[in-house]
Amino acid sequence: MEKKTHDIDTLPKGGPYSHVVESGGFLFVSGVVPVDPVKKISIPDDTKKATELVLKNVKGALESLGSSLEKVVKATVFLRDMADFSDMNDVYRTFFPKNPPARSCVAVRELPGNFPIEIEVIAIK
Repeated sequence: MEKKTHDIDTLPKGGPYSHVVESGGFLFVSGVVPVDPVKKISIPDDTKKATELVLKNVKGALESLGSSLEKVVKATVFLRDMADFSDMNDVYRTFFPKNPPARSCVAVRELPGNFPIEIEVIAIK
Protein backbone atom coordinates (compact mmCIF):
# COMPACT_ATOMS: atom_id res chain seq x y z
CA MET A 1 0.00 0.00 0.00
CA GLU A 2 1.39 3.37 -1.01
CA LYS A 3 1.76 6.31 1.32
CA LYS A 4 1.86 9.94 0.22
CA THR A 5 2.51 12.84 2.56
CA HIS A 6 1.14 16.36 2.28
CA ASP A 7 2.05 19.59 4.04
CA ILE A 8 -0.64 22.27 4.00
CA ASP A 9 0.50 25.91 3.77
CA THR A 10 -2.41 27.17 5.87
CA LEU A 11 -1.60 24.90 8.84
CA PRO A 12 1.10 25.50 11.45
CA LYS A 13 3.95 23.03 11.61
CA GLY A 14 5.85 22.40 14.79
CA GLY A 15 7.88 19.28 14.26
CA PRO A 16 8.87 16.31 12.13
CA TYR A 17 5.45 15.15 10.95
CA SER A 18 3.20 15.49 7.92
CA HIS A 19 -0.01 17.48 8.11
CA VAL A 20 -1.80 14.77 6.12
CA VAL A 21 -0.87 11.24 5.12
CA GLU A 22 -2.77 9.69 2.22
CA SER A 23 -2.99 5.91 2.06
CA GLY A 24 -5.51 3.27 1.07
CA GLY A 25 -8.07 5.82 -0.10
CA PHE A 26 -8.00 7.64 3.24
CA LEU A 27 -6.60 10.95 4.47
CA PHE A 28 -5.12 10.93 7.98
CA VAL A 29 -5.01 14.51 9.25
CA SER A 30 -2.58 15.19 12.10
CA GLY A 31 -3.80 17.04 15.17
CA VAL A 32 -4.74 20.63 14.39
CA VAL A 33 -4.55 23.38 17.02
CA PRO A 34 -6.26 26.79 16.84
CA VAL A 35 -3.60 28.68 14.89
CA ASP A 36 -3.92 30.42 11.56
CA PRO A 37 -0.37 31.17 10.35
CA VAL A 38 -1.66 33.02 7.28
CA LYS A 39 -3.73 35.52 9.29
CA LYS A 40 -1.20 35.31 12.15
CA ILE A 41 -3.79 34.57 14.83
CA SER A 42 -4.13 31.95 17.53
CA ILE A 43 -6.84 31.32 20.08
CA PRO A 44 -5.41 30.16 23.41
CA ASP A 45 -8.37 30.66 25.73
CA ASP A 46 -11.83 30.53 24.09
CA THR A 47 -12.91 26.95 23.42
CA LYS A 48 -15.80 27.86 21.10
CA LYS A 49 -13.70 30.15 18.91
CA ALA A 50 -10.79 27.72 19.06
CA THR A 51 -12.99 24.80 17.95
CA GLU A 52 -14.31 26.87 15.05
CA LEU A 53 -10.81 27.79 13.87
CA VAL A 54 -9.55 24.21 14.20
CA LEU A 55 -12.46 22.80 12.19
CA LYS A 56 -12.13 25.50 9.53
CA ASN A 57 -8.46 24.54 9.22
CA VAL A 58 -9.34 20.84 9.00
CA LYS A 59 -11.97 21.63 6.37
CA GLY A 60 -9.46 23.63 4.32
CA ALA A 61 -6.86 20.87 4.50
CA LEU A 62 -9.35 18.23 3.37
CA GLU A 63 -10.72 20.38 0.56
CA SER A 64 -7.22 21.16 -0.70
CA LEU A 65 -6.78 17.42 -1.25
CA GLY A 66 -10.18 16.78 -2.86
CA SER A 67 -12.08 15.64 0.22
CA SER A 68 -14.47 17.35 2.66
CA LEU A 69 -15.84 17.30 6.18
CA GLU A 70 -18.71 15.15 4.88
CA LYS A 71 -16.15 12.42 4.16
CA VAL A 72 -14.71 12.37 7.70
CA VAL A 73 -15.21 8.91 9.19
CA LYS A 74 -13.42 9.40 12.54
CA ALA A 75 -12.50 12.39 14.65
CA THR A 76 -10.48 12.51 17.82
CA VAL A 77 -10.85 15.58 20.01
CA PHE A 78 -8.32 16.43 22.69
CA LEU A 79 -9.47 18.94 25.30
CA ARG A 80 -7.30 20.67 27.87
CA ASP A 81 -10.29 20.61 30.24
CA MET A 82 -13.33 18.34 30.00
CA ALA A 83 -15.38 21.21 31.46
CA ASP A 84 -15.11 22.67 27.92
CA PHE A 85 -16.87 19.68 26.35
CA SER A 86 -20.23 21.44 25.97
CA ASP A 87 -18.67 24.52 24.34
CA MET A 88 -16.70 22.32 21.94
CA ASN A 89 -19.75 20.22 21.16
CA ASP A 90 -21.93 23.27 20.40
CA VAL A 91 -19.53 24.34 17.65
CA TYR A 92 -18.57 20.83 16.49
CA ARG A 93 -22.20 19.93 15.70
CA THR A 94 -22.46 22.91 13.30
CA PHE A 95 -19.63 21.47 11.19
CA PHE A 96 -21.15 17.97 11.17
CA PRO A 97 -24.93 18.62 11.04
CA LYS A 98 -25.82 15.32 9.32
CA ASN A 99 -24.24 11.88 9.56
CA PRO A 100 -21.47 12.91 11.96
CA PRO A 101 -18.33 10.78 12.06
CA ALA A 102 -17.38 8.43 14.83
CA ARG A 103 -15.67 10.46 17.54
CA SER A 104 -13.57 10.12 20.64
CA CYS A 105 -13.04 12.98 23.04
CA VAL A 106 -10.46 12.90 25.79
CA ALA A 107 -9.13 15.36 28.30
CA VAL A 108 -5.36 15.60 28.28
CA ARG A 109 -3.02 17.07 30.79
CA GLU A 110 -1.44 19.48 28.33
CA LEU A 111 -1.61 20.40 24.64
CA PRO A 112 1.07 22.04 22.49
CA GLY A 113 1.01 25.80 23.04
CA ASN A 114 -1.33 25.22 25.98
CA PHE A 115 -4.25 25.51 23.55
CA PRO A 116 -7.72 24.44 24.75
CA ILE A 117 -8.28 21.95 21.91
CA GLU A 118 -6.65 19.81 19.23
CA ILE A 119 -8.52 17.71 16.67
CA GLU A 120 -7.32 14.98 14.30
CA VAL A 121 -9.46 13.26 11.68
CA ILE A 122 -9.53 10.39 9.23
CA ALA A 123 -11.43 11.03 6.00
CA ILE A 124 -12.19 9.24 2.77
CA LYS A 125 -10.27 10.74 -0.14
